[in-house]
Amino acid sequence: MKNDKRILFTGGGTAGHVIVNLALIPVYQQAGWEIDYIGSYEGIERDLIEPLGGVTYHPISTGKLRRYMSIENFKDPFKVLKGTMQAYRIIGNRKPSVIFSKGGFVSVPVVIAAKLRGVPAVIHESDYTPGLANKLSIPFAKKVLATFEETLEFLPEQKREYVGAVIREELFTGERDKGLKFTGLKGEKPVLLIMGGSGGSEMINEAVRTNIQKLLQQFEIIHICGQGKVDTSLNSLGYAQFEYVHGELKDIFAATDFVLSRAGSNAIFEFLALRIPMLLVPLSLEASRGDQIVNARSFKEKGFARVLQEAEVTADKLTEELLQLVKTAPVIQDKMKQFEPGATRERVIEIIKEVEKK
Repeated sequence: MKNDKRILFTGGGTAGHVIVNLALIPVYQQAGWEIDYIGSYEGIERDLIEPLGGVTYHPISTGKLRRYMSIENFKDPFKVLKGTMQAYRIIGNRKPSVIFSKGGFVSVPVVIAAKLRGVPAVIHESDYTPGLANKLSIPFAKKVLATFEETLEFLPEQKREYVGAVIREELFTGERDKGLKFTGLKGEKPVLLIMGGSGGSEMINEAVRTNIQKLLQQFEIIHICGQGKVDTSLNSLGYAQFEYVHGELKDIFAATDFVLSRAGSNAIFEFLALRIPMLLVPLSLEASRGDQIVNARSFKEKGFARVLQEAEVTADKLTEELLQLVKTAPVIQDKMKQFEPGATRERVIEIIKEVEKK
């Protein structure tokens, strides 16, 4: 890659809409590319991207998908229009040769503006079925990449390509001892990692904490519970709580024997690549479009995970399923060995090079 090139990334709203960008950005940094990132003013993407050296962050106005009535729903089209105008100016000023979009509503005005500026955009879809933001963006994109092979049936034939999961290389460099030291655990029992998505899950948090003493008889627990969701009244030995973890995550993964998680695509493919047996509790249809339910079903059918639907969650049922996870872990890990991450990141970089504006 030439060092006089400029690439622009976009994506946000949740950590899942940033993780793949975080896997690709270091490659372009090392090759000397100029890197820009368009995100929202207050989204998690700003917290994750702004600290990176060599990346210029540009905030824009953005809408949001709500599954309930709100006056904000009537304002959102105007926010998207404003964001498109802002992105149009940024793209005109920075002149990237290609744009890579990871999705989320902040990406919609960026991909539209890219089309207006004549800059090719590549979209990456992590979930089994495309999200609304990507559906809106696809007509303006040059290429659409899929993580699940089954996703191809939902994408336009002339633009689609199955690439698989993009896994952050740094995750394979974690050290168990560092993870235990960071969390203050001893590692004398199996370590259970609990993650409720980038915002945390109050439902999972409550179910876990209700049976915390019973769970601690079987596990040492790392609980990433979300901003403002740490319970300071719980100081049990063998239980470590964090609102959010970023830089130390690779070491925490290295220290993890089992994981209880939502079913966001990026996260579950990372657990799969690291061979960590997982119990998935996907977001319900009441709280989402159902993408996590389909993701979890796919993993269960392939033998990669156990699944507990949100409506079935009680403290006792969750504890029972976690104990069953321990018993079935050898079978799950045998199935996981059939999965190979492959050179997905390299293929994505090739595609970006193929479509970039010369």
